[in-house]
Amino acid sequence: MINKLVENIKRTKAPIVVGLDPMLNYIPQHIQKKAFAEFGETLEGAGEAIWQFNKEIIDKTYDLIPAVKPQIAMYEQFGIPGLVAFKKTVDYCKEKGLVVIGDIKRGDIGSTSSAYAVGHLGRVQIGSKSYVPFDEDFATVNPYLGSDGINPFIDVCKEENKGLFILVKTSNPSSGEFQDRLVDGRPLYELVGEKVAQWGENHMGDEYSYIGAVVGATYPEMGKVLRKVMPKSYILVPGYGAQGGQGKDLVHFFNEDGLGAIVNSSRGIIAAYKQEAYAEFGEEHFADASRKAVETMIADINGALENR
Repeated sequence: MINKLVENIKRTKAPIVVGLDPMLNYIPQHIQKKAFAEFGETLEGAGEAIWQFNKEIIDKTYDLIPAVKPQIAMYEQFGIPGLVAFKKTVDYCKEKGLVVIGDIKRGDIGSTSSAYAVGHLGRVQIGSKSYVPFDEDFATVNPYLGSDGINPFIDVCKEENKGLFILVKTSNPSSGEFQDRLVDGRPLYELVGEKVAQWGENHMGDEYSYIGAVVGATYPEMGKVLRKVMPKSYILVPGYGAQGGQGKDLVHFFNEDGLGAIVNSSRGIIAAYKQEAYAEFGEEHFADASRKAVETMIADINGALENR
């Protein structure tokens, strides 16, 4: 699946991923009212509002972007109806030719890790039949339980030609409480990056490994180091826009070929209509505001890459 991601990025000339992380307060009132009129102010109503919100944004942006990244917690908070909306979103994005990165941040060991991997990336056997439960193309995984937690995911990825993005240096302010700790004189995140590169050596696509890394946009100097540590790993870069990252800060995450990284923006795109820069679109045309925000982001990042 890394080959498809790279192909999509080359085709769109857009090294970005749209984070489909809906909150109810992002969803325009006309969508909420329609969903609640049909299902009531219920979990089912919330799930329907989320699905319709996502669908409209996808319809307006899919031709510009290579991938999406739905954050499962934003769906799980609405229980089973939220997960139904998650699955509908995954399936619809794949129908549109988009690569889907399931932002699930799972981390466990043994049979539990295997079950997470099967549920999100693989096939579950039921009697004589097998089914793909969620069927994302990539999943985000927490590595802090060690190889016991990662290897079951890698096994499923090899069977299904799927991929991982492993948390290495996250964008949140307190990430350094653990990730920056020195181990034998080196920060822990560097050692995790080395391990990601090792895991990836045995699961390579045409140009890059199926095993990628998550490195926050808010730490560009660390990104420069980790780019060298993991030359064949794609880096998923959260923290653009709403968390402060800009195109000029991100050039070090990319290789000289302009590949090797994909930058995520979530509320900066899906809730763009709430920003002053896109207020002219209004709630009714929220998805047009999202499209414009995507175009602006692509221009920012590509401009920075051309001028580095």
